[in-house]
Amino acid sequence: MSPRPLLLTSLAMLAFAGNSLLCRLALRETAIDAASFTAVRLLAGACALWLLLQLRQNRQAPAGSWAGAVALFTYAAAFSFAYLQLDTGVGALLLFGAVQLSMLLWGLLRGERLGLCASLGTALATAGLLALLLPGASAPPLLAALLMLLAGIAWGAYSLLGRGQGNPLAVTAGNFLRATPLALLLALAVLPQLNWDGPGLFYALLSGALTSGVGYAIWYSALPGLHASQAATVQLSVPILAALGGSLLLSEALTLRLLLSAVAVLGGIALVLSARQRAGS
Repeated sequence: MSPRPLLLTSLAMLAFAGNSLLCRLALRETAIDAASFTAVRLLAGACALWLLLQLRQNRQAPAGSWAGAVALFTYAAAFSFAYLQLDTGVGALLLFGAVQLSMLLWGLLRGERLGLCASLGTALATAGLLALLLPGASAPPLLAALLMLLAGIAWGAYSLLGRGQGNPLAVTAGNFLRATPLALLLALAVLPQLNWDGPGLFYALLSGALTSGVGYAIWYSALPGLHASQAATVQLSVPILAALGGSLLLSEALTLRLLLSAVAVLGGIALVLSARQRAGS
């Protein structure tokens, strides 16, 4: 990989992990609630992406679809409410595992067939997620874990809906713009519970504009320099970066259960990706 795609990819992965850190930091250390965080994040992301579109030489109007917006809103809302109780690394692992497994399942429903190596990898990744959810002293709260799995499924659906829709930046900007009113409706629905402060709003703005809006733009700039297998494999780093960030910045524990589950989930997905790479070569 040449230096420019390597730098852009590294920045994008830090941005993706940063979303988990900023959300957890805001909901744990400030007064902002999950609905307000979701609304501000989507609004800030929409503004940042729209501005990036206007700054391009060949200006494009926002694109996207309502189906993509609903999937994006579902991801963002479930993500925020789940992080009320989940540690950063646990949340990122559940999210990433659900994204990859839901996309694999969709491929199977569409008639794709997995070889032995890919089947073993899928089983290993699924077992890793299930092991993380089993009752025990270090098990995450079940409702929060299920919400994060829903967020992962929604993001997987969002990714599938975005395939072949044209310019990724324009599509993402349009989806963010459509998803923002949905987030505002959610905030209105829980109006008595809304709460925020300056630091909470700052973290939400940073998450939406920088690690979401600019982060996605950086990722799209990196993609032309990556093979499909490289683009998929490099995202295996996100849960690890999020877990390390949570441990260093938020004093969250790196439990043996989390580490073993991470090895199983990420190792299983790596097996699937390597099998696909060999099949496509």
